[in-house]
Amino acid sequence: MTAVRRQRDVLRVAGPDARTYLQGQLSQDVDALDVGGAANTFVLQPTGKVEAWMRISRMADDVFMLDMDAGWGAVVLARLTRFLLRTACTVEPVDWDLVTVLDAEMGSVDVPPDGLALPVAWPGLRAVDLLGPLVDIPEGLTDGDDSMWEQRRIAAGIPMMGAEMDETTIPGATGVVDRSASFTKGCYTGQELVARVDSRSAGTPTRIVRAVGQGSLPLTGAEITLDGVVAGRLTSVATRPGSGPDDGFVALAQVKRAIVVPVMVDADGTPVSLLAD
Repeated sequence: MTAVRRQRDVLRVAGPDARTYLQGQLSQDVDALDVGGAANTFVLQPTGKVEAWMRISRMADDVFMLDMDAGWGAVVLARLTRFLLRTACTVEPVDWDLVTVLDAEMGSVDVPPDGLALPVAWPGLRAVDLLGPLVDIPEGLTDGDDSMWEQRRIAAGIPMMGAEMDETTIPGATGVVDRSASFTKGCYTGQELVARVDSRSAGTPTRIVRAVGQGSLPLTGAEITLDGVVAGRLTSVATRPGSGPDDGFVALAQVKRAIVVPVMVDADGTPVSLLAD
């Protein structure tokens, strides 16, 4: 196991109306979360586009923690406080740490004081996130660097704000709606677009897929072409986990709806294999 300290923005939402308020603002079913439970969620613009993608954790009956990619806390804070009228809850940033223990299972590492231990489960990735006011690297574990998480994130297909999605993104184009939105809860801000796209068989104009390749590491943002026609672009690129710089790379790509995967494409002269959804 290897521990990686990661930068995350964290907000605390607390008060008698916290659960009800978040239920109406987030795409996830907040009512269904048990104390100690967590889930991915979107907070959406009224138009239905992504404001931010994050994780919600329930600390107590009326206390919730929201953690998100670094740099997006202010966006979520502004969005949630904008509609906080005559509501008995507060939304405030907190200075919390996050350590991800790679290749770990729940119960194999201790819960940090006054914090949470949260499972991370994606294709090819099992880890535990330790989130709290003060989180130390667990004793006996190797202290990894940010590049280790970036490699594993990309290989597993985990999108990141500012890379795979931003404020112009439709939730259905992210590939994580099934993990992040409930279709059985009541109404929430931005719900109409999520439901409308889900009901259409054609899907969204673009989607995110995983990719791998050999040879030179292509640049993030590079156009990918199929038979000379632009098929999309690479949104994140990293060397393959556990390999040297010349042994291949993993990537995430935003591709057009018409692209059928798996398929081989070209990125500035480097062959890239788009993997099946």
